[in-house]
Order: sequence, then structure tokens, then C-alpha cells
Amino acid sequence: MRPPRQMYHLVLSLSLASGLLCSHACLALAEEPAFSTRPDVSSFIDRMVMDHAFDRDSLAKLLDQVAPREDIIAAISRPAESKPWYKYRPIFLTPERIRQGAEFMAANAETLTRAEAAYGIPPEIVTAIIGVETFYGRQAGGYRVIDALATLAFDYPPRSTYFLSELEQYLLLTREEEIDPLTIKGSYAGAMGKPQFMPSSYRNFAVDFDGDSKRDLWNNTEDAIGSVARYLGEHGWEPHQPVTSLASVEGDGYQTYLDQGLMPKTSLGEMLKSGVAPVQPLPEDLSTVLIRLEGENAPEYWLGFKNFYVITRYNRSPLYAMAVYQLSEELRNQLRDSVAPN
Repeated sequence: MRPPRQMYHLVLSLSLASGLLCSHACLALAEEPAFSTRPDVSSFIDRMVMDHAFDRDSLAKLLDQVAPREDIIAAISRPAESKPWYKYRPIFLTPERIRQGAEFMAANAETLTRAEAAYGIPPEIVTAIIGVETFYGRQAGGYRVIDALATLAFDYPPRSTYFLSELEQYLLLTREEEIDPLTIKGSYAGAMGKPQFMPSSYRNFAVDFDGDSKRDLWNNTEDAIGSVARYLGEHGWEPHQPVTSLASVEGDGYQTYLDQGLMPKTSLGEMLKSGVAPVQPLPEDLSTVLIRLEGENAPEYWLGFKNFYVITRYNRSPLYAMAVYQLSEELRNQLRDSVAPN
């Protein structure tokens, strides 16, 4: 045991050292420049003032409350869509997601029917998108949207132009809707609400589908359903037309049609001549694109039609569009079985 005087000096020395470390840390923190003083952030503020009449001081104070997050950069650098199809599919085609999707359709049957009448989108497609995006509203994201958008706008060069535009749209949206921009949470990419709309999509496509004079995609399922349906309708959905079809391939000619993007631009008849064939008969004048997905044991080949392309306007990944389509088919089958006579 140390003598009392030595113990006193030890405690005093530790306290002084701790205080010195604290003073250095606090000084470093105090000297860290405000986020709004960064040249790129300051330039953005200038543009918002000039183009949209934002108050400079208020916007600077708002952006000074942004917390750039390294975990957001990490998350966007490894999206689920980077997985092979055979690992991606099981994330969304689960018994629980199918069961809850059927319950969602039953609970919102009137709204889904009204949305189909207004925009031409089948109920199972709208439901599948909300199901894939947020598990029917249960998993809408825990990141502050302003942190996500600002982080990606200013610290993620590969897509800074896009996210800078979305940050602009977000600030306009929250001003128009009279929402506190510091309170809204969403995905690591800044997508919001039950359907995970980016700010530009919210401003351009969200609808007040229940007539209460508000567009609320966070809490209002009717608005979410109507907004998804409008989004797909505005992007060119063709009612009563196919989405995709499993295909078989033979020979080598089909390889010409791989990796040509997602926009259908080749007739099915032309592909038939090159060894590509859908598993069910379809009109040969349909425009299509050939998609190869990585199966666990062998590649899968699919034909994507205009409606498949429309789904990719929501998320530009063929894996995403295929997950939506296959979930929608499961939901449609559930609905059919539930109304079939015993």
C-alpha cells in the first residue's frame, strides 16, 4: 500500500495529465472549422441563396448541424445489389415477407384498387415495391436524411453531383412541406418513407392520395400506395403487358444481346433467331432485352420487357427489378389462392 503523501501526488499527477489531455482535445474540437465554412459547402449555400432565395445565415446554421458519417460511405460502397442473384433473392423472397405482403394487400385492397384505376399499376407490383423497400413500412431507415445526403454530396466523389442535387431537392421539399429538415430519417442514401422516395422523386411524384391536403410518405399508407403507382405510371408502365420471362438459350448467337443495358430495343422475333426463347409463348414484336443472372449452380437467362425497365427506374438494378417481380408473383398467387373456391 502506498503512503498517503505518495498517493496524493499520484492522484494529483493523474488529474493534471487528464486535464492536459482534455484541454488539448477540447481545443482541437473548438478549432475545428464549421461545416458551412468548407469551400464546397459554402459554394452550395451561395447557389441555394441565389437560385432559391434561402437565407444565408439560417442555411449555414442548419448545415453546421450536419454530422458527416463514415459509416454512410461504407454502406453505399457495399450495396445489396452487389451480391450475386442467388444470394440477393433470399433477402426478399422469404415466407414472412410474402405472408405480410398478402396481409398488406388485404388491408389496403380498396386503396390499391383505386391506385390501379388511376395509374394502371397492378396491386401486387405496388405492394412488392413497398415490401422490398421497407418491409411494408416497418424498416424505413435510421439515418438522418440530411446527414446522409450531405455526406454523400460532399464526401463521396463517385456520385457527388447526384447527391448534391438531392440535397438541394431535400431542402426545397422540407421548406415546401414545412418539415424540420433535421428530424427526418431514412436510408443511408437519403431515401425516405414507406416507399423510400429520394427527395426529387418525392417532390415530383408523391401524391396526396387520401385527400387530407398533405403528402405524407412516412405515416400515410394511402399516400405511399398512390405515390408508387404514380411513379411507375409516369415512367411508362404498360398495363396488361408482361414484365419478364424466363428464357432458354442455345448456341453462341445469344451472347450478342447480353450487356446491352436495360432498355428493351430488340424484338423478341430477332432474339428467337439467335437461340433465345421464352419459356411461354409471347408476341414476337415485343421489344426486349436479354438478362443473365448468377444462379447458384448455373446462369439464369431472362427476357426483360418495357415494364421490367420501368421497375428499374425505381432502382437501376436488374436484381432489384427481378426481386420485385418475383415477390409480386408470389403475392398474386397468394391472392388468387385466398379467393379460390374450396
